[in-house]
Amino acid sequence: MRLTNAAPSAARLTSSLRDIGYDFVSAVADLIDNSISAGASDISVEIEFAGADSVVFIADNGNGLNARGMTEALRFGSRRAYGSGELGRYGLGLKTASLSQARCVTVVSRPGERKRALWRSLDLDLVAQFDEWVLAENPRDGVIEACERMIDTGTGTVVVWQKLDRVLPASGANSGWARRRFEVLADKTKRHLAMVFHRFLTGENDAPRVSMRVNGDKVRAWDPFVRHEPGTQQLPTQRFELESANTIGTVELRRYILPGRNKFSSIEGFESAAGPLNWNRQQGLYVYRENRLVQWGSWAGTRGIDEHTKLARASLDFTSELDEVFNINVAKMRVSVPAQLKQMLDRPVSELCILADRVYRRHGADSGIESDADPIEEKLPAATALSEVGFALKSAAIQSGDYEAFKKVMRLMRDQHPELARGLGF
Repeated sequence: MRLTNAAPSAARLTSSLRDIGYDFVSAVADLIDNSISAGASDISVEIEFAGADSVVFIADNGNGLNARGMTEALRFGSRRAYGSGELGRYGLGLKTASLSQARCVTVVSRPGERKRALWRSLDLDLVAQFDEWVLAENPRDGVIEACERMIDTGTGTVVVWQKLDRVLPASGANSGWARRRFEVLADKTKRHLAMVFHRFLTGENDAPRVSMRVNGDKVRAWDPFVRHEPGTQQLPTQRFELESANTIGTVELRRYILPGRNKFSSIEGFESAAGPLNWNRQQGLYVYRENRLVQWGSWAGTRGIDEHTKLARASLDFTSELDEVFNINVAKMRVSVPAQLKQMLDRPVSELCILADRVYRRHGADSGIESDADPIEEKLPAATALSEVGFALKSAAIQSGDYEAFKKVMRLMRDQHPELARGLGF
């Protein structure tokens, strides 16, 4: 058999790999995955504006890299095998995340307390010049010295982004607009990390506890389910088994109904719970892979977003053993909930949304007005009374285990008696 080498053009392929779905904050988060996998307990992100020479540092105190490990870290499709429970997946994250924002990524690492720091750079300008997968060991400069100071007390690694062509405007890199953009990016990064890594920031659910800072400001966990609020309700946990290759994995669903506005302990608490996407788009399933949040802000195809269910949120946990089933993407920002799981989720998600709808209607989530009267004795408008009847019917169907049959009844009602169905909330 005769073989022909058909290695891809390094220049062309690296250019293509810059566009696989990252934005700035998700790229930073992907690098933090590596830091956590390396055993880091302290991670610092520095976003420094200096016009065309602006730079981003992501530093950690995890296990450092030796020369061979550094080369593997900067290799596309690293040969490193990922074990069960690790946040890494494809061996592409460090490169694709970094190059999605910058033309040059440098890794500076100290593999031992008594060992000197090592560094290598993957520079797209050099890759384009030689059309080869080349790494450079540049002379020590101010940036390298700054990295060495960040890890001078022990082991650790610093990833540096330079030539930030995807962050800074092509012209006007020294403008006031560019400076303000950096300030906004720092704030967005802090809020994003507070959400995506909230379990690591608190050490919840057996996640290793990690401290994070952005430009010196401590990142504080943002809990999507505001479990510290007395008015938050948690429904019984559900577990489902899914088959993947030669293994069976467990998926865990935890459901929460957040309190209406006037049931929060403070206005600030209510506004914080709205989250980065605001109330309506923050409802839905929060999908976690190995305690790391990978998708949020929708019902993952199980139902549509609705104003009346915006108090409903649920966590869905799966392990790395089920990666193929969930079809997680390289940027770890999107998963596909498998069809068999969607069927399993239909009943518990419907129950959650029905109950959340009731809380919303009774407590007036946005108005801050709540009636303390007994809903049975209260004199209600006809439409409200009908919606209460509809809610009671749905609840009874779920509790009886006949919700699938009840859904057929609802469809028939919508076809034959549309006005009555609308009044009942069908």
